[in-house]
Parts: sequence; structure tokens; C-alpha cells
Amino acid sequence: MQGDFRTEFVRDPVALRQHPALVLNADYRPLSYYPLSLWPWQEAVKAVFLDRVDIVAEYEAEVHSPSTVIRIPSVVVLRDYVRPQKRVAFTRFNLFLRDGFCCQYCGAKGDLTFDHVIPRARGGVTSWENVVAACARCNLRKGSKSLRQSGMSLHRAPRRPGAEELRDTGRRFPPNHLHASWVDFLYWDAELEA
Repeated sequence: MQGDFRTEFVRDPVALRQHPALVLNADYRPLSYYPLSLWPWQEAVKAVFLDRVDIVAEYEAEVHSPSTVIRIPSVVVLRDYVRPQKRVAFTRFNLFLRDGFCCQYCGAKGDLTFDHVIPRARGGVTSWENVVAACARCNLRKGSKSLRQSGMSLHRAPRRPGAEELRDTGRRFPPNHLHASWVDFLYWDAELEA
């Protein structure tokens, strides 16, 4: 008898992780593009009941309580506008995003680390203007030498990115999975080609 009341989610706990909700700001733009602003379905349902979001799109799947049945939200929009941050935090992730997830010396993608253009051993500081993404091979080759001494050059000079620039860059790196209900909200503010 107890089994009759169980949903497919109770029988298949992996399904609980398969229904993330895209979170949009009050202006219908994602809070972030990379990483894409997603909530687990439980957070989205909780926000609906707390009257913090409106549901824009739903999955076919439902969750049940003793008195309520609700379709799982796939896209929610915040009722209150969250002002985007103007300052970009200097993090490894943001550095890799600025550099397009490729080595600034050889252009390789994949196993990245970071390199001080002016080595710390020679007074270089850890800042946006002196650190670039580098593959392990190029980082090892350059070592604590200057660019001239190593015979290497940069594809692009390092600089502090703006918040809007980093958001735009993030659009080029969609996550592995995009639900069909999200696509209309991810690129609607991009310039159209003539």
C-alpha cells in the first residue's frame, strides 16, 4: 500500500537531480551565463511557495505532497531585480573565462594552469594584468623567464575584464545540457545578424 503513494522520484533518486530550473533576473535575463544560473528543482519549488519567483516554463514531471501537486518549474523569474555586480572577482575560473579557456601562449585547450607573465621571482604580482591561462607545457617551458628570454609571445595581453564583457564571453560556453524551454531566454538579448 505504501508503494502506491511513492512517486517516480522516490523510486529513482537520480531523477531528483535531472530537473534543474533556469533562474532569470526580473528583467528576464539569466543571473549568469557561465556558469549558467540554475537551481535544483527543490529550490525552485521552495521559491515558488515563498512567492519569490514566478514560473515561466515547466517540465512534464510533477511532485506531490499530501495536499498539493505541482509541475516542476524549468524556468523561473525573480520577482525582485538583483543588480549585477560591476566588479569582477579575480578567480581562477574568471581568469580562464577571460582567456576563453585556452593557453595564451600556444592556444591549446584543456588542462590549464595559470602563468605570471612577469614571474613572481622577478617582482611580478598576481593580478589581472600579469596572469594568463597557460597549458602545463608552456608554463613549464617559460618557467621564471621573461617573455623575451623564453622566446614566447602572448596571443592577447592580459587585462582586467569588465563584468558585462565576462558575461558576454560566458555565452560562448553553454553547459553540456540545455533544456528546450531555456533556449529562448539565453540569447534573446544578443545582437541579431543582419
